[in-house]
Amino acid sequence: MISVSGVQKNSIRSHYQLGTLFYRLLWGPHIHHGLWKGNESPYEAQCNLIDTLADLASIGGSDKVVDIGCGMGGSSIRLAKLRGCDVTGVTLSPVQRRWATISSKLKRVGRQTRFLAEDAETVVFEDGSLDVMWSIECTEHLFDKPEFFHRASRWLRPSGRMAICVWFEGEDTTCVDHRRQCEEVCERFVCPSLATRQDYTNWMTDHGMRMVHNVDWTDRVTKTWEICKQRVERSGVRHLAKILDREQVDFLDGFDALLDAYRSGAMQYGAIVAEKTQT
Repeated sequence: MISVSGVQKNSIRSHYQLGTLFYRLLWGPHIHHGLWKGNESPYEAQCNLIDTLADLASIGGSDKVVDIGCGMGGSSIRLAKLRGCDVTGVTLSPVQRRWATISSKLKRVGRQTRFLAEDAETVVFEDGSLDVMWSIECTEHLFDKPEFFHRASRWLRPSGRMAICVWFEGEDTTCVDHRRQCEEVCERFVCPSLATRQDYTNWMTDHGMRMVHNVDWTDRVTKTWEICKQRVERSGVRHLAKILDREQVDFLDGFDALLDAYRSGAMQYGAIVAEKTQT
């Protein structure tokens, strides 16, 4: 696992308080990667990612789901609307919580969803109260990843599932500039650390989870940042970022760093689904 020292919790909160506007302008209601099968639009590719992960995790109408790092509520709302499940979203940003709450009402799933402005590393759920812990591109921002998975495993009922999408540190540490590339991504995208696929597997299995799916989607998601880079260049949004916050400029200028890390193998992107064994 590669760690950096400069990222603070307040920096992550501030990034999403202000960055929500930029995410929405650049990428729409789902602030995560798209998963391409062919020539889909970015929005369709983002929905593909949600739907494919939900299929892998066998999410259905009777499930109680917590969406850790719910952002503007895109995944939570889609799961509630199309799968009929009950979803609690958790975000560090009060701005995102308000946005998600309003969006859920507009999409007519307000009764099936609720959103909390809380820290994923301290939020409390009753042991054995949930069927699914869902998280797309949030665990990268956690400071104590092993402890989070310990806590999350306790929230799940027997046969409950963890379904996550993650930016991984690449397994092959012999790649040229491996560490430097990962550290640059951490600093630009306010991630205190990046862990390998094996690290995540160990954290889950150490706490009674059984691996069900462990898939590499790097080649199918890289297009996300190619499109975002084009949109930044065409829209002039960087000029707005310069007025509002220097860290947002670092974020927008970091798209090449992430693309380079994916292309070199210093980083990977993938999904893991694990099931809690019977106790």
